Amino acid sequence: MTDQTRPGRLAGRTALITGASRGIGRAIARSFAAEGAHLFLTATNMAKLTETRGLCADAGVELHCHGANVADADAVAALFDAAVSWRDGLDIVVNNAGIYIGKPFVDYELAELDQVMKVNVYAVFQLTQLAVKHMLGRGGGKIVNIASTAGKWESPNQAVYNTSKHAVVGLTRCAALETAAQGININAICPGFVSTGMFDGLHDTAEALGVPVEELQQQVVSRVPMGRLVTGDEVGHLAVYLASEESDGMTGQSIPISGGMRMG
Repeated sequence: MTDQTRPGRLAGRTALITGASRGIGRAIARSFAAEGAHLFLTATNMAKLTETRGLCADAGVELHCHGANVADADAVAALFDAAVSWRDGLDIVVNNAGIYIGKPFVDYELAELDQVMKVNVYAVFQLTQLAVKHMLGRGGGKIVNIASTAGKWESPNQAVYNTSKHAVVGLTRCAALETAAQGININAICPGFVSTGMFDGLHDTAEALGVPVEELQQQVVSRVPMGRLVTGDEVGHLAVYLASEESDGMTGQSIPISGGMRMG
């Protein structure tokens, strides 16, 4: 149910955002709320998810929190049904939930690959498929998948994470190709290093490499031509563009936002 009487670039549309309890997901939620979107927010941590809802409350939009573990296919199906029922339909789906495990390639266990793929790939596949089926009956919609620069290039000590994000980029392109004529836009955002909690995941990589995390963080920043990390708000602004009518002519794209660290 779209309320076009509200101001903003998203004009009262209804959006589902996964992984909305922190970091990029929280930043996207705030950006969407500021542009008038009603938000169905989901994550595993309900306390943090409630904090996100509180940060969006001043925007005057409708907000709902739903706890779910997207590694569980049944939970994904249930949360999608709940999101559709909440305001009689969805206009936007943002697949943001993700996990990171960093270590040398030879040290990964198959169980770790399975864990990352369930969250970073299977859930994105399932929600994108559910969203496409739903949006076909509504005459269109917007799907924004949060991938990574790790989904476009190689990286040391994170083969599992890169594999998952390459899969998201490929999924985005294929699904977009099949739905381009039906008014459904499917695009991916590929952030580089972002000044959110996900950057804290470098602790695992630093431990695997045997270096202080502060040293590794400095090395990361030194690789960014802009000399700083990308902010969550900057990713949120790009997500607003991809979820709005302004991007109606764009689909199947995987857009880096990395402070110039990787171009193209």
